[in-house]
Amino acid sequence: MNIIDEIPSSKTLEINALASKLKSEGKDVINLTAGEPDFPTPDVIKQKAHEALDINFTRYTDSKGIVQLRETISKIMLQKGLNFSKDEIIVTNGGKQALFNAVLSIVDKDEEVILISPYWVSYPPMAMLAGANIKVLNTTFEEGFVPNIEKLKALISDKTKAIIINSPNNPTGVIYPEEILKRITEITNENKIFVLADDVYDSLVYDGKYTSIANFVDPEYLIYINAFSKSHAMTGWRVGYIATKNKKIYKRIAKIQAHTTSSVNSIAQYAASFALEADTSYMFEEFKKRRDFTIEMAQKIGLEFVKPNGAFYLFFKSPVENDEEFCKKLLEEKLVALVPGSAFMSPGFVRMSFANSLEAINEAFNRIKEFLG
Repeated sequence: MNIIDEIPSSKTLEINALASKLKSEGKDVINLTAGEPDFPTPDVIKQKAHEALDINFTRYTDSKGIVQLRETISKIMLQKGLNFSKDEIIVTNGGKQALFNAVLSIVDKDEEVILISPYWVSYPPMAMLAGANIKVLNTTFEEGFVPNIEKLKALISDKTKAIIINSPNNPTGVIYPEEILKRITEITNENKIFVLADDVYDSLVYDGKYTSIANFVDPEYLIYINAFSKSHAMTGWRVGYIATKNKKIYKRIAKIQAHTTSSVNSIAQYAASFALEADTSYMFEEFKKRRDFTIEMAQKIGLEFVKPNGAFYLFFKSPVENDEEFCKKLLEEKLVALVPGSAFMSPGFVRMSFANSLEAINEAFNRIKEFLG
């Protein structure tokens, strides 16, 4: 059997397909499945895309990314306290390719990758395609979806090669406490385990102090991943990046990039290199407002959840035992699209995105309340 046949289909796409079908039939569907900002890309970035066309910046670029963009990324990272030069950064086709290139560059067949559940749906397929075995560190609602260090220690073996850390987390919106991150890195540093820091939601932190695990990892074992998708509403532009000081791994990632997609779209790269000129504070403020409203409405109808301190998701206990059945019936009967927690290896939960207008969120809660009776 081909390895592709073993990869499960996306439950998120299944729900979206049903929502799209109902919408095409003229139904008033409220889709709260989206993992992307609903704002347009900032004007300065769009203007620079036009400029790229005007100056005919439309040819192949260095597969690692144009120097101007890598220098911009280096400055963005330095603002976060992370010091990477342009020659330690590779621009990728979105954060997803950055993650896949990273996994493929460090994992040999039958070595182990640790995933912390709930986790993003694409992590397991990436590990599977690299030939890795997956070990899951399950977190619980009672633990606030924060990793248990003793559970982590029990998973470590001589075949453990990497762990993916996603904080703020998709789907829970949970931010792992600094003390937990430090304890995780004590284990990874001691056992020479690579840490893939998926920080794609780090621009959306609403409460308290945020620290990336990248601040504590041995630089030789750190692979940092981010993108312009969530921070600059550029999901469709497909501009992500990966940073590492490990020269061997850097060369591997560059080689994978050169032999798969080559460079990222030249126009998108040129435009993204002006991201520092874009004011995105209005997006953050609106997301925070929506987060607070979502929490208020969820509490009013009695949903159980862990408060999301980051990202743009509410992850709540499914009101009925079967989360997939709940999401399907809610969509069919009340035209509200949500994602079952089973998609994130958390059956019994449901993910709601608040990357939508306050009006849409309010109406969605009214319909959920009616559905629950």
